[in-house]
Amino acid sequence: MTGAGEAAPARRRGLTVLPLVALIFYDVSGGPFGIEDSVRAGGGALLPILGFLVLPVLWSLPEALVTAELASAFPTNAGYVAWVSAAFGPAAAFLVGFSKWASGTLDNALYPVLFLDYLRSGGGLVLSPPARSLAVLALTAALTYLNFRGLHLVGLSALALTAFSLSPFVALAVLAAPKIRPSRWLAVNVSAVEPRAYFNSMFWNLNYWDKASTLAGEVEEPRKTFPKAVFGAVGLVVGAYLIPLLAGTGALPSETAGEWTDGFFSVVGDRIGGPWLRVWIQAAAAMSNMGLFEAEMSGDSFQLLGMAEMGMIPAIFARRSRHGTPTYSILCSATGVVILSFMSFQEIVEFLNFLYGLGMLAVFAAFVKLRVKDPDLPRPYRIPVGAAGAAAMCVPPVVLITTVMCLASARTLVVSAAVAIAGVAMYYGVEHMKATGCVEFLTPVPPDSLRGSSSSSSSSAASDNGGDDDVEDVCALLLAAGEHAGEGVSVSKENY
Repeated sequence: MTGAGEAAPARRRGLTVLPLVALIFYDVSGGPFGIEDSVRAGGGALLPILGFLVLPVLWSLPEALVTAELASAFPTNAGYVAWVSAAFGPAAAFLVGFSKWASGTLDNALYPVLFLDYLRSGGGLVLSPPARSLAVLALTAALTYLNFRGLHLVGLSALALTAFSLSPFVALAVLAAPKIRPSRWLAVNVSAVEPRAYFNSMFWNLNYWDKASTLAGEVEEPRKTFPKAVFGAVGLVVGAYLIPLLAGTGALPSETAGEWTDGFFSVVGDRIGGPWLRVWIQAAAAMSNMGLFEAEMSGDSFQLLGMAEMGMIPAIFARRSRHGTPTYSILCSATGVVILSFMSFQEIVEFLNFLYGLGMLAVFAAFVKLRVKDPDLPRPYRIPVGAAGAAAMCVPPVVLITTVMCLASARTLVVSAAVAIAGVAMYYGVEHMKATGCVEFLTPVPPDSLRGSSSSSSSSAASDNGGDDDVEDVCALLLAAGEHAGEGVSVSKENY
């Protein structure tokens, strides 16, 4: 999308299936780094193993299916914001977009922390608090610059990082095999179970399937590519969790469950294979955190770009660099990461899970409503169930979200309430800026004008009803904006 009078950008090279699989893998997982706390909080190996067997079916698969269907129907960078807008209108979509962007920024603040935790584990590098803060800042700046250089570069980098990050766990599984005692997989110390920490760890390690939908406008043939990439990533994520978990917990005594904290896989590598495997796992963790940061940063920044293209936030967030990346959206997300990175791992996980859960409740509701209200919406990939089946499929993940949210601490409730209040205030602030014309906003091209129709009544209806009475027109408007943003179609820029 360009401003009036500006030259249309050249066609950008879109993401293909394999780079998108790698980006989705890093949006959700990035490997087993970070799952260690589920063993400690679960009081042994049994609960995390059951969790990574059952929850992908009850939680990850429904979210992945919804993402595949709606991302193919709405190939726009707005992603889930577009889905909620089509179902419930722009106000609800803005609040969902803000809460999920805040959750994503919190999530991204984890990765410099995890990187330094792995360097420290097993007697490694220990930094003083000032040096640690400088290291976080330097890591954030370097990774932000790589993100700025282009999404295609990020996607190819993610492929290489995926192979390297998982490689030491192949060696770990082979070396651990003779030492595995299956009875250790059944160990559970009920008195040591911490339900809040356990569910937050499991939930965090299996969510964010919908994040890649904010890259749909940058994907080659998104209607075909997205479903293939989503399902490929599901298998990769489950395997990347279960194989190292089974190897580590089966080879080490059950009494070590209390030692399983962030970065413990490097200790597992040292005990099973020796210092060389510990160093290899630490290096893989560093590379994994680079991939996690890059994928999350891409999703967050392109979400802001998509919201700007929909006219929800100022036009400056849709401005692209010569590399095709959203410059100011990236800077905004990077600033949030630096500010939030001072918090502890568990604090960040609990805060982001609650905010993410709120957004996902709206996403599942939008999915069901669009199935009921607009069953004829073109869906290149469609989950093979009817409206009732779609609603039933959403019940298990909604129950899990509710469970995680009910276990939240009072501090998390206060923080989440503050974020919600800030989101409402920002929405009305943006509406005021539109009314006064003090800030520039983009107006997407109406779909009828793209089709060459002389009538604009349907697009007017779409913008007026916010998706409640005429969902199809809203969907068409969002679809047209998303499809043509990457093709150099000029879009008018107005002051509301």
